[in-house]
Amino acid sequence: MPPPPGPGGPTGPDRRRFTPAERWVHRTTGALMLVCVATAACLYIPQLAELVGRRLLVVTLHEWSGLLLPVPVLLGLASRALRADLGRLNRFLPYDREWLRAVRRRDARPGARPAGKFNAGQKLYAGWIAGAVLVMLGTGLLMWNTGLVPLVWRTSATFVHDWLALAVGAVLVGHIVMAYGDPEARRGMRTGSVERRWAEREHPHWKEE
Repeated sequence: MPPPPGPGGPTGPDRRRFTPAERWVHRTTGALMLVCVATAACLYIPQLAELVGRRLLVVTLHEWSGLLLPVPVLLGLASRALRADLGRLNRFLPYDREWLRAVRRRDARPGARPAGKFNAGQKLYAGWIAGAVLVMLGTGLLMWNTGLVPLVWRTSATFVHDWLALAVGAVLVGHIVMAYGDPEARRGMRTGSVERRWAEREHPHWKEE
């Protein structure tokens, strides 16, 4: 009787996907982002504000979690694996366009959505969230340091900050929903390893990168 698939089976051992440093960066950044979103909701939704109270504490948590948001990635740059993955996320290749075309056509056939270590959707998400964090940080600093710029600048910064916060919240919900729809991807972030069969099916160009 043949051995079962998985570690030691016919598909070979699990494949290493993320190092401990990369998982630490992801978890820490995610925790800070969730604090930002939760405190923002408490500041802008009256029912939550009344329920939580202690507005000054909520404001302080929101400000400092936002200021610290880039820190895990900056510290993580000491990891060669993280730098390599950032390079992959920043590089759009021909098969990424093929992946996007298949998504637009809702083509879910095996092999219709080729990807490297990260698919095109993950690359777009990473680029968008990185840009959004920088804009949120910049506008937040203008709102925090009221004497730095004229009132019209602070008003514009508040407008951009508030509406971009709503967009970030919506995108984060989508990210979490997609993650819960792929248990093996979640296992890769939780343990650092994924089943080799899953990697070959979902990320066939990973070996070439």
